[in-house]
Amino acid sequence: MLERIKAALPALPPAEQRVAKLLLADARAFANLPVSELADRAHVSKPTVVRFCRSVGYDGLADFKLKLAGSVNEGVPFVHRAVDEDDKPGDLIVKVVDNAVAALLHYRNDAASHAFERAIAALTEAGRQGKRIEFYGVGNSGIVAQDAQHKFFRLGVNTIACSDGHVQLMSATMLGPGDCAVVISNSGRSRDLMDAAEIARKKGATTIIITASGSPLAAMGQAPGQVLLAVDHPEDFDRYSPMVSRLLHLIAVDILTTGVALQLGQQNLRPLLQEIKRNLRSKRYAN
Repeated sequence: MLERIKAALPALPPAEQRVAKLLLADARAFANLPVSELADRAHVSKPTVVRFCRSVGYDGLADFKLKLAGSVNEGVPFVHRAVDEDDKPGDLIVKVVDNAVAALLHYRNDAASHAFERAIAALTEAGRQGKRIEFYGVGNSGIVAQDAQHKFFRLGVNTIACSDGHVQLMSATMLGPGDCAVVISNSGRSRDLMDAAEIARKKGATTIIITASGSPLAAMGQAPGQVLLAVDHPEDFDRYSPMVSRLLHLIAVDILTTGVALQLGQQNLRPLLQEIKRNLRSKRYAN
């Protein structure tokens, strides 16, 4: 809810922006203060406070404060941080999409281009030399790892995806200098992934870690010769289904795939990709 209002802030009239800024500064206080106090603190009229609530999609101040209290205190546990229990399908469309767009724009502004540059260089060199590129993830992140492998193998590189902890350990043990292990984790606290990343590092491979900054796994990505692609988002991984985090991890994979494809060069890739497309046409029904 707060992320959606923050994203909508520039589109609000100046007076309503002051109400929004008051809300974002202290959401808990906003939920408990009377309208007269809110108007005084924001230096607006009481009707402006009500108009702000309606501008961001609520029936009025009472409805807004009810939803705000739920969002600040509990939200809808294990479902989605941006929605309310009584939301209609139309509300869900707006809230889920706005929440995702806000997170993507925030990531666009915060992503470290120098870290992506190092990751793309390491992956490109591994691809050119016929070295191994492996993607590790468990649970939801394992699905992202599979998506990454699906994108990279079409570039003609030697790549696999592992989502089983035991297979990850065995596979990491067989890595060597010049190989790359891309480790994907929402929480950055998975023991299996941390063990696999440490083994890959000890074997001389470059580990590229996609996870939340400040996590134990992120700390491993800051070691010499390793690469951390920090992906931060507002989801609480202990409470909510990984929705926005999954999108951000997929975006990070898309950036890596595009960067490596450009580095490998159109001259080598174009004939291969054209042949793949030709062969796939035989699997489709004719128009």
